[in-house]
Amino acid sequence: MLRIDCQTHVFPREYAELLTKSSGWLQAKCLDHRYLISYNHIQDYVLDPQTYDINSKIRDMDEAGIDIGILSINIPGPELLPPDLGVEGAKVCNNYIAEVCRQHSDRFFGLASLPLQDLNATIREFGRAIHELDLRGIVLYSHINGKPVDAPEFEPLYDLAEKEQIPLVIHPTVPIWGEVLTDYSMVPMIGFMVDHSIAMLRIILGGVLERHPELLIVHPHCGGVLPYLMPRIEEQTEVKGRGREHITRSPREYYRKVYLDVVSPSAQAIQYAYQFAGADRLLFGSDHPWVKLGVFRDCLDSLGLDSEDAAKIFEKNARRLFKIE
Repeated sequence: MLRIDCQTHVFPREYAELLTKSSGWLQAKCLDHRYLISYNHIQDYVLDPQTYDINSKIRDMDEAGIDIGILSINIPGPELLPPDLGVEGAKVCNNYIAEVCRQHSDRFFGLASLPLQDLNATIREFGRAIHELDLRGIVLYSHINGKPVDAPEFEPLYDLAEKEQIPLVIHPTVPIWGEVLTDYSMVPMIGFMVDHSIAMLRIILGGVLERHPELLIVHPHCGGVLPYLMPRIEEQTEVKGRGREHITRSPREYYRKVYLDVVSPSAQAIQYAYQFAGADRLLFGSDHPWVKLGVFRDCLDSLGLDSEDAAKIFEKNARRLFKIE
């Protein structure tokens, strides 16, 4: 059984430099070899591209017994940039990941970032990333510079992803409502999980999965808060009849087809995700380099799963979803 990490991040320095040209909601400035990233004064953090060194990642993978990583760019994604920079940023990110995958073809596959603030450019970059660069999925951030992911203008992306069976991996970003979380560093503690859960719920209630029943979606971090709140959500829609304008079934029925990953550093949380989603819809992931790889491996191993379910979560589901032969 191989172990495939479906959430592991990189950040090219060329992209970090490009961020310093941004103005507006997202801004960045260089601090020697590091970068100060500011999200409209909601959340500031210092980014050091060296943290994402690919050779260090491979060493950590070897130490933890992880065979393959599915690489994606960590936040901020290019969808937060002005349109011209967003197009350039997506190309820089996708070229970088493709080159890493080429150099280490036995260890890595990649996900593409898209300039979603420009839909024509998005469709072009989708084709280039998937068909020329051989990337295996798309990162869909929890909002598109303030626009919700179920906005009608994104329908062509969902049409294309469904037609070509390319998975969309939802990833949290700093929420536009994050000013209520600026104290005590609550944005990364809870804001990320709530915002990407809202995005997933909007995809359901907005009818995206009603219109695109074969769309492949990954909702990471054990589904954020959504699995825990699903009984309340269903009571609201099925008993009180709220939020049913675009759906014909219960929210849980749509969510059954969505994949979760195990990125929550708690065996208890992973156990709940396993019970909720089942082995056929669960993926191993780590959020490396932010959490040590061995944490999630040990949490999952501690559940004492039978060999078939363990093989699905560590390997088989990812192979099928990301077309890894």
